[in-house]
Amino acid sequence: MIIETEDELAALKDIGRICATAVEVMAKALEPGITTLELDNIGRKVLDDNGARSAPEVTYQFPGATCISVNEEVAHGIPGDRAIRPGDLVNIDVSAEKNGFFSDTGASFAVPPVTSKIKRLCRDGKRAMWTGINQVKPGAGFSEIGDAIGDFARKNRYSLIRNLASHGVGRSLHEEPSELSTWPDRAERRTIAEGQVFTVEPFLSLGGEWAEEEEREWVLYSVPRALTVQFEHTIVATRNGPLVLTLLDGN
Repeated sequence: MIIETEDELAALKDIGRICATAVEVMAKALEPGITTLELDNIGRKVLDDNGARSAPEVTYQFPGATCISVNEEVAHGIPGDRAIRPGDLVNIDVSAEKNGFFSDTGASFAVPPVTSKIKRLCRDGKRAMWTGINQVKPGAGFSEIGDAIGDFARKNRYSLIRNLASHGVGRSLHEEPSELSTWPDRAERRTIAEGQVFTVEPFLSLGGEWAEEEEREWVLYSVPRALTVQFEHTIVATRNGPLVLTLLDGN
């Protein structure tokens, strides 16, 4: 989507704020003993209270309001009776729709006590995302995002999951431009337009290169198996740089 009016921007800011609030509220409730379904219900209530609907439910009939992926799960974790334990690595991914506009955001959290390696992975996953976001400006190549994230990963000795990409968002959950690489991709020739709305969401890993379904539908695991974090924002490319729609004040 390319924003054309102030009303469109206001609507996208609204749904972006709602998604970000859901992630924040769910993260505050994250503690040993809580199940992923209980966590999902907390996120669902935030959406309901703000007049929004779960995007994966309405778009793909996903079995949950949000995606909650734990440890070996890279993405699309299904909420259920799995109880969170000390030391778990949990990704919370919230996308939602309100009044015909969509937004998408996510973050990974380590439940104490955790090792210094996992703390560093979470810190650097967020840094990788911002490294990509900082490349965004009208006229730049989308490839510059993946190149910058790739340089960051290489210098810090991480791998990147290379089949989970960023995407356009706005009037639908996934739209053009589709399959935006968050890794170096020589085939990427598209350029960023002013007002274009899309996500930046690298998957930074301790060795994973690929993601695929295994024993459960929807749930993706890294190949080879390795702990992985994802951080994601929905942004708008403006002449003043990236405008982040899913960033709450103070964060």
